[in-house]
Amino acid sequence: MKYLVSLFLGSCALLSPCAAQSPQAVDTAAPALVAEPIAPTGAAALAIRPIDQRLLDAREALRSRDRARLASARDALVAARHPLAMWADYWEIGLRLGEVGQDDLEAFYARWPGTYVEDRLRNDWLLELGIRRDWARFGAELPRFRMADDRQVNCYAMLLRHQAGDDVRASARSSWLGQREPAAGCALMAGTLFEARRLSSADVWLKARISAEAGRPKLAREALALISETLADKPLTELWDQPLRYFNKHADAGHRQGAEMVVLALVRLATSDPQTAATLLEDRWQAQLAPDAAAWTWAAIAKQAAWKRLPEADGWFQRALTVPQARDVDWSDDTLAWRARAALRATDAQRWERVLSAINAMTAPAQADPTWVYWKGRALMATAAAGTDGDARRTGAAVLFERIAGGYNFYGKLAADALGRTQSLPPRPAALGADERRAAEQNPGLNRALMLIGLGLRSEGVREWNFSVIGMNDRALLAAAQRACEREIWDRCIHTSERTRTEVDMAQRFPTPFRAEVVAAAQEVGLDAAYIYGLIRQESRFITDVRSSAGAAGLMQLMPGTARWTARKLGVPYTADRITDRNLNLRLGAGYLKLVLDDFEGSQALATAAYNAGPSRSRRWREGPPIEVAAWAESIPFNETRDYVKKVLSNASYYAALLGGQSVVNLKQRLGPPVTPRAETALTENRDLP
Repeated sequence: MKYLVSLFLGSCALLSPCAAQSPQAVDTAAPALVAEPIAPTGAAALAIRPIDQRLLDAREALRSRDRARLASARDALVAARHPLAMWADYWEIGLRLGEVGQDDLEAFYARWPGTYVEDRLRNDWLLELGIRRDWARFGAELPRFRMADDRQVNCYAMLLRHQAGDDVRASARSSWLGQREPAAGCALMAGTLFEARRLSSADVWLKARISAEAGRPKLAREALALISETLADKPLTELWDQPLRYFNKHADAGHRQGAEMVVLALVRLATSDPQTAATLLEDRWQAQLAPDAAAWTWAAIAKQAAWKRLPEADGWFQRALTVPQARDVDWSDDTLAWRARAALRATDAQRWERVLSAINAMTAPAQADPTWVYWKGRALMATAAAGTDGDARRTGAAVLFERIAGGYNFYGKLAADALGRTQSLPPRPAALGADERRAAEQNPGLNRALMLIGLGLRSEGVREWNFSVIGMNDRALLAAAQRACEREIWDRCIHTSERTRTEVDMAQRFPTPFRAEVVAAAQEVGLDAAYIYGLIRQESRFITDVRSSAGAAGLMQLMPGTARWTARKLGVPYTADRITDRNLNLRLGAGYLKLVLDDFEGSQALATAAYNAGPSRSRRWREGPPIEVAAWAESIPFNETRDYVKKVLSNASYYAALLGGQSVVNLKQRLGPPVTPRAETALTENRDLP
């Protein structure tokens, strides 16, 4: 268990490790080689042969940037025709990428055609060509980039199109505004388009506003530097760190730049104190700001208030809409989502019309998300007039529910329930044939991935695996997933099985490793084994020795302090070096989860949120008027925890059916009654819970 950092191995990006989301808005010619069979990973460890050790030496040499050692290890691996020699070759050329030429790259591509490292090096080389401003070679190389999923490469590509005379304003603006981390290629694209007047000063100020709202000072500074280096220096720093002081000493909305800096200061203040920001806007600054700026600022303050679950949020969103010219504002989907969430938490009879209005204002891709398909259907049902006058809205709601009712997710099950029917497990696909299994067993990329993971190079193995399953049909995916399951590489088993569309193997998607141990741990503390399985699937994907960047470890991702506390509470012998011991981790994790569940009066939604984000936050989030559990979960402020709660409860409903040998999936019983503040008659809160 870790607060705000969840592994989500099944949804990692192909080229980069998973990262926690921001709470707001968070890698001589040789013939093609086939990996020889290796010992299973997981339950049995891969024996490290001397030649395998050379690969690990190469990886260590990469970390220490020891070129000579890395080249020596690479040469030994190539000479031995080692199946993973390509990785050492990739690491070696990567250390000197700034010095090589196109011929070196072509030779590398020829040595390892069609492999992950070929495409990965092409990604790296495109970034290097962008740094070199070698646009001719960049343009020739870009069409060969298979994954095409690097934002900075995309920025360079749009810059190249601009130089060729294409109108890239819309796509470039969208990409730039959606940027989360500084990237030299995107900064160059924005600067070039700004100088060419394809991006305007209004675009720059909007970028700065979005960055201020999301707490990204580097991006705000990068944007403002397009207008003035002076603005991006001391004024922005003071405004960012001490917005109230800025108002008292420097704020002046008498000119465009001054007014925009006032907006930024109000947004920064709202991240810590929405009420004071709203008061300042109401009493002083609204009259001095342009109507569209005032409307945008009200919405920004409202979003921060909704994130903090303040009851004023819904009203402040309404203020934003009543400002003259407010409808000319280009509201982001994220702002509209928080507007809908704020309305969901309201209690007046008109709240469903506001939910509907917010969703209808979203872009088409956002409206297609199952979240908003479901809540739009609920809003249509709630606002339908009695009798035949409301038939159109009720029919529209049914169409929306029908659209997602077959989805294997939280809202798919709720939509089925809204239609008055249960969701059943799909029939298991036909057994894999010998040819299908053989194709998976002989797939070079899958073999390399298994070998990498077996050698402890999990990140590289995951990337190799993900690349290898691109383009597979459902039957090939099932065979690849089964191979991962049999090797006890549970995260790849689940991730690969989830990619199928028409042939769905729920037992494969929701495996039950360590079943005897999980059931025993559940019975010892009086918990539902399906609930524990649902949580483990989300926490660790059944990787017993995994550790998060926050320090959480093991199957149930226990923080060291939580493990110590729980062991003392349960009277279980414990030392820190045993935190990833499978049975001990299960026993402590189940024990802690039971204590949390009891403290939240049996509410799985509240307990699940507490397990991920901490009991104190879950207690704070339950304050306010009664609210149905689905709406409460949707309004959780942290993106990660909101997703986590919905997935754990959905997982648990599938595990309950699978463990019980049933075909019907029941999510509703896990949601329970509406979330309310703690009853005065309830037992005293366990404030010792870490």
